[in-house]
Amino acid sequence: MGEQIKVTGVVLAGGLARRMKNQDKGLILYHNKPMVSYAVEAIAKVADTVFINANRHHAEYAQFGYKVIADQTDTFDGPLAGVLSALIHAETGIVCVIPCDSPLITAEHLQKLLTALIENKVDIAVAFDGERVHPVFLALKTSLKTSLEKYLQAGDRKIILWLQQHPLIKVDFSQSAEVFLNINTLEELEKLEKNRDE
Repeated sequence: MGEQIKVTGVVLAGGLARRMKNQDKGLILYHNKPMVSYAVEAIAKVADTVFINANRHHAEYAQFGYKVIADQTDTFDGPLAGVLSALIHAETGIVCVIPCDSPLITAEHLQKLLTALIENKVDIAVAFDGERVHPVFLALKTSLKTSLEKYLQAGDRKIILWLQQHPLIKVDFSQSAEVFLNINTLEELEKLEKNRDE
């Protein structure tokens, strides 16, 4: 990547997973490993520093060997609250964000986001599968912190609306759209495990 550009990675595991019977999604097993471990492995290959954003079970998440950061509020304000926490803690110019519940994502996918951000000189690079944007797969500049703080303070939560306020590139992942499969229910988890085994 030319001159060494430092990156902070954050895995978002801060949600309530209501459809998972309120189990902590990142700690649910996929092929005998906690789901968050796949995200951590992928992001650790592209980031100099890794954070796990969690609002419950901090001790369990800390066992993965990375710093666990909570949202700035205790009201479970959604993914943007986790992104803001990462921007506040980051000491690098770029933050890379992924959710804890997409075990098929790899370091190559994340590298593609980072490269797009840098080469296109934009503030945000977001994953696009050819049909829809996946707003929790992002690379963004840490300098967006103030903008995001204001957005959340105004009571807004929708990620895509905030992203669209900034110079943005949609990174084409239409060749590998299946990697954005995220697991919201225990049934989906079972199905994915079965398909992978066949």
